[in-house]
Amino acid sequence: MAGELRFAFSATDVARTRFAVSPLWEVVASVRTFKTAGPHSVHRGWRRDVAPRLAAAGLDAGLLADLVPSAGYTPDFITPPPLPGGSVLDAELREVAATPAQEVRRELDEYGLHTERIRRLHADPAAGLARLAAEISAYWDLALAPYWPRLQGVLEADVFHQARRLATDGAEAVLGSLHPSVRWGAGTLTVRHKTCPAETVLGGKGLVLVPSVFAWSSVAATTATPVAKQLFYPSRGWGSVWEESRAAVPEAVAAVLGRTRALLLAELTVPASTSELAGRTGLSAGGVNQHLTALRDAGIVSAHRAGRSVLYMRTAVAESLLAASA
Repeated sequence: MAGELRFAFSATDVARTRFAVSPLWEVVASVRTFKTAGPHSVHRGWRRDVAPRLAAAGLDAGLLADLVPSAGYTPDFITPPPLPGGSVLDAELREVAATPAQEVRRELDEYGLHTERIRRLHADPAAGLARLAAEISAYWDLALAPYWPRLQGVLEADVFHQARRLATDGAEAVLGSLHPSVRWGAGTLTVRHKTCPAETVLGGKGLVLVPSVFAWSSVAATTATPVAKQLFYPSRGWGSVWEESRAAVPEAVAAVLGRTRALLLAELTVPASTSELAGRTGLSAGGVNQHLTALRDAGIVSAHRAGRSVLYMRTAVAESLLAASA
């Protein structure tokens, strides 16, 4: 039976709660998905493509694989909170490598994680964390880096969407609708959770909310670390991340703006970055940027910074053009 994980918020915690994208969390979530993806999983194609690469590099088994089981607890020190303003993998790995030895041993002891590789990590945390960081970096290059622009676009679009909702509807509406297993009431965020039922006081540090493409069926949390706690939830658009672009070019709009700009407008059903649009349309990033700049100058799209990326979205002018041509 699932228990309940409860995050008790003060007014300061609400003020300091934020959304962020974490490349390192996607590594962890994708390792779990790699182990559990079945023949009908949305991610089965990704798994099929990366499996031979990981096997050839010996990364389908190792310290990373030991620490991320197919179900159950993953040590919190693997996923430190992403930095405000956006994280890159190298910065997150430096945080992992700097985890105090006593914190590593405490988490491993508390949850009874015991394999030969984990025992070596326990005996020498500094060397073990360096080994883990190297494995994660190699895994990233083979399994996620080739797809990161697409994944990042989905994740940052979600953060942008949540930020807009936070501004228009307030924290209560946003926090209570992250996932069916999450509810908000009386200053407490309650999560139905299988592995760590507990009451967690945030202590004025707030909660970091991290969208995930690979955590597609449930939420996860970090509660053991002495720094800010995190909640990982399925990103909007996770189910369509591997679909090829099917946007139809509105011919009437193409006749006025040109076919390429009409295609980009059609693709912007949700906010997207230049790199994501380039990947979906086959256009060069430079060409996409040129067309988006022209559309922005004409008031047809708008640009908003989300972390380290700039997301473009259609304006009311664009919606009117597309509606008139439908």
